[in-house]
Amino acid sequence: MSDRTRRRAPAPDLDERIVDTAIALAEERSWANVRLHDVATRLDIGLDVIGSRFRDLDAVANAWFGRARHALLRTPTDLLTDRAPPERLHVAMMSWFDALAPHRAVAGEMLRAKLHPSHPHHWVPMIFDLSRLMHDFLDVARIASTGRQRALAEVGLTLIFLATLRDWLREPGRTPELLLGRLRRADRWLGRLTP
Repeated sequence: MSDRTRRRAPAPDLDERIVDTAIALAEERSWANVRLHDVATRLDIGLDVIGSRFRDLDAVANAWFGRARHALLRTPTDLLTDRAPPERLHVAMMSWFDALAPHRAVAGEMLRAKLHPSHPHHWVPMIFDLSRLMHDFLDVARIASTGRQRALAEVGLTLIFLATLRDWLREPGRTPELLLGRLRRADRWLGRLTP
């Protein structure tokens, strides 16, 4: 590889820098006002470089939410040991919320952009992403239910997550308490429905 080619090759952490720059711009001017050409200008790279890594700004948002998923999957197992299922789920879910907390307002703007009526192409992928996230929560929390119990757990957890997400965006200080209360009530309810 020549020196010229070596200089022009993107750094391995360029994806991370693109995401970080988009988030920084969103903090300055809101997610709705971020454009990929602004990210390229700030990073002093070509728009084609960003385009080769991210198809659009929504893909940048997905990469940022992906960071929260990786934080969730890295939840230390010692935080889960000797805890009841609702408490294990609480630890897992709060690790996801905590990973996004430094840019909570931007996260809300990203989600609202995904749900915008003119963006139906984002809705179906969001449903699948939400389902995968619920499975991640259950797996990290070591919830080994199967069959009907697993299906009920996923549906219930989805409802709890959506209610907690709303609370987290509005009043983040109460999120841990509200989430734990919901999880404990759901655990009692699920116990009555299944053997």
